[in-house]
Amino acid sequence: MSSTHTEELILLKNICKNPTVDALIQAVDHQDKAMYTDAYASLLAVDSECSFAEFLCREILFDDNLFARQAHAGNLRSSVSFAFAHDLVILQNLAKFITGNGSNFFTESGLPAIGYGKDNPLFESNWSDPKSIEKISEFFHKNGYGMFIGHKAFTYSSGTLKPVLNPSDITLSDLKNYESEKQAVLDNVENFVRELPFSDMLLYGDKGTGKSSTVHAVLNFYAETGLRAVEIQKEQLGVINELKETLASLPFKFIIFIDDLSLEERDEKIYSLKASLEGSINAMSSNVMIVATSNRRNILKENFSDRENSVHARDTMEEQLSLSDRFGIKVLFSSTGKQEYLSIIKQLAEDKKMDISEDTLFALAERWAIQKGGRSPRRAKQFIDYAFSCLSKGIQIDF
Repeated sequence: MSSTHTEELILLKNICKNPTVDALIQAVDHQDKAMYTDAYASLLAVDSECSFAEFLCREILFDDNLFARQAHAGNLRSSVSFAFAHDLVILQNLAKFITGNGSNFFTESGLPAIGYGKDNPLFESNWSDPKSIEKISEFFHKNGYGMFIGHKAFTYSSGTLKPVLNPSDITLSDLKNYESEKQAVLDNVENFVRELPFSDMLLYGDKGTGKSSTVHAVLNFYAETGLRAVEIQKEQLGVINELKETLASLPFKFIIFIDDLSLEERDEKIYSLKASLEGSINAMSSNVMIVATSNRRNILKENFSDRENSVHARDTMEEQLSLSDRFGIKVLFSSTGKQEYLSIIKQLAEDKKMDISEDTLFALAERWAIQKGGRSPRRAKQFIDYAFSCLSKGIQIDF
């Protein structure tokens, strides 16, 4: 039996699978200096060599376990709370032992000591105190659990959700104009998160008009209410129902996001997508919404030669409409004219408080659009970023 009694953990066994924690347990049990120094180096890397208690608390708060899941869902059972409190006693004793008697062999050999430090603010001095259980439960209820804490965007691969470590932080206020388009998307997502009737969405229109950015901004707006997003590539459409079943068991609202969607008309993935949208036995799930963006309203590409056959052309059109119409809401993001483009330029420049006359700004912005191939919100942002950098460095805006 281990001197740390961690084999008696009920819900928080994963804490001891953390490489640093495991190395420390093995080190003190076997008086292994190499494992102790490896663990100490790991604590140094995260600035926790003097606060091992806080390190353990953080691991507990980000662990995926039954207590965290039930607390988030608001259906915490007393027996689960009791098991969680039992585990907190063991882990706090582990922190005290590692930083106390357990490290004597190593410190007497000249190795540096690991400090207990201070407890996380959510933990009372006695971690298993009912006040701790209440505060930790509220933390999970508000923030989620495991990888869903601090992560709002995910990818899906080999049956596993993987957090996106650097998601877009764009906000709705960063997106200029397109007010009715943004509102249509926002209203539907609000219905979704409030458990009102909602529809899957297709955002279509010219490239660079802000379709994907609007999805990212709406995700950021509702993330604190439990909205999450899983982005899949069009090559993954075959697993979309598998993904929906995985997400159905989780207590969050998920957008399945498919960016820049287009399919060849004989692509078998068409049927996977159709089977995931309204009209099939796998259709609507109360916690999953499918949102796709495309540069074309008719997602299916039609070959020119197909138009020569009037019967085939009619079948193709019906197939196109059948797929597109399964998105209950379709929002068009049309290209910008000169007036709209310069309006976006002006607003972005005001946000950055750029010291430049409007006439000069507009003249440069127009030249940028001509050289870069057209006017769009994306072109406007690229120009403003470039111009702002030039002004910040005190150099001429030249391109």
